[in-house]
Amino acid sequence: MSERIVADSTCLIALERISYLDILPALFEPVLIPPAVEQEFGISLPWLKLERLFDQTLVVALKMMLDDGEAEAIALSQEQKCRIILDDRQARNVGRHMGLRVIGTVGTLILAKQRGILPTIKPVLQSLDDTGFHVSTALKEEALRLVEE
Repeated sequence: MSERIVADSTCLIALERISYLDILPALFEPVLIPPAVEQEFGISLPWLKLERLFDQTLVVALKMMLDDGEAEAIALSQEQKCRIILDDRQARNVGRHMGLRVIGTVGTLILAKQRGILPTIKPVLQSLDDTGFHVSTALKEEALRLVEE
C-alpha cells in the first residue's frame, strides 16, 4: 500500500517542467492537494486528489507567513496526518515546527531512486537546474552521495 502525501505546487510545477511528474503517483497514493495548490498548478490529473480544508483558522494564520498554496498544503497535511512535499525553506521550517513529516522535491527523487522508479537522479537534478529550480550544491552532493551516484 502506498503512502498518502500532500503536495505543494512547487514540486508539481518543477517535475512537470522536466517531464518527471509521473514519479509522484508511482511513489504515493493518493497525492492530495488543497484548492490553492490546484489553482497555482493549473493542471488537472486523475491521480491528484483535491481535498477541501476544514480548519480555515489555521490557514489564515499560516498565510501571515507563507503563500496561499503552502499555507493550505500545511493545514491539509496536518488535518490528514500525512507527509508533505515542501521546498520553500520557511514553509519547511513551519511544517517541521508543527510536527509534520516533510520531504522536498530532491528527497522525492532520492526515494524514487531507492525504490527503483528512477535509474539515476543526476540527470534529473541537472534538468531541474536547467529550468531554474534552485538546488544548492551541497544538497545535490548529499543527494548523489545518498543514492551512491
